[in-house]
Amino acid sequence: MNSNKIEFIVGEDDGYRLDYYLSLEMNELSRSYAQKLIKDKVVTVNGRYKKQSYIVNEGDIIELVLPDKEELKLEKENIPLDIIFEDNDIVVINKPQGLVVHPAPGNYTGTLVNALLYHIDNLSTINGIIRPGIIHRIDKDTSGLLIIAKNDYSHKVLSNDLKNHKINREYIALCHGRLTQTNGTIDMPIGRDPRNRKKMAVTQVNSKNAITHFTVLKNFDNYSLLKLKLETGRTHQIRVHLSHINHPIVGDPLYSKISNEFGINKQMLHAFKIKFNHPRSKEMMTFYAPFPNEFKNIIKKIVKREYNDNKSKNNG
Repeated sequence: MNSNKIEFIVGEDDGYRLDYYLSLEMNELSRSYAQKLIKDKVVTVNGRYKKQSYIVNEGDIIELVLPDKEELKLEKENIPLDIIFEDNDIVVINKPQGLVVHPAPGNYTGTLVNALLYHIDNLSTINGIIRPGIIHRIDKDTSGLLIIAKNDYSHKVLSNDLKNHKINREYIALCHGRLTQTNGTIDMPIGRDPRNRKKMAVTQVNSKNAITHFTVLKNFDNYSLLKLKLETGRTHQIRVHLSHINHPIVGDPLYSKISNEFGINKQMLHAFKIKFNHPRSKEMMTFYAPFPNEFKNIIKKIVKREYNDNKSKNNG
């Protein structure tokens, strides 16, 4: 039987049990199935078999072999890319909504990685075959900036900078309701939702510290436009934190129970700014990504409606 070999380098999400880490990294795997794979000895950490209770550490190399009928092979796909910057070491991409960052078991096509393989000649090999060059991720329906490493040296430097909070990532989100504070910090631990494994939640169970800073850019009648800065990088962090304080992101299909008037089913969240030191030259680099058209159009609709409402009140 052929098999699929997948490799992970543990980064920011260290400190979890091995079985939990695998289920976190690969949403297609239930925790019970991850435990079975560990028991079946198809998972190694730094070349050794470990118990499911092993606590993963930053820098651990985890290899996972998934039985399959087909040999794992990623295809190059001519998917358009918005390349903001490129040199011999890095690429900065403005990812559109709807594009998954990397393949996962059972879904090896149509991702950013497939596009990178087509458009970029060299990518780092540290994260194995399904995540070449990937330093950090954003959700499928979150748009915005990502740094891609073209060689292993750059990957190691940038991963270390990310772990040490030296990469500044800022987002814009449109959320429900008006925030009373003009700025603040949400400091609440995040882990897998014990009631729904497809979701994350503010919880004390298998959680890690998570810190999000926010600034209100504009309050509308029923919405707020926020700028958010990540201090940590947990899965779904901004979406979970805003939902927990009862200001879920507009359109979020997973964390918002509030219907929206725009008919959208994807979160209005955009990674608009990234600031970091170039891995080789150490030059400070800052990049911005313009709002997606749908995001801009929704803001325009809200502004126009409020203008008309205020005009009617004044005329009345």
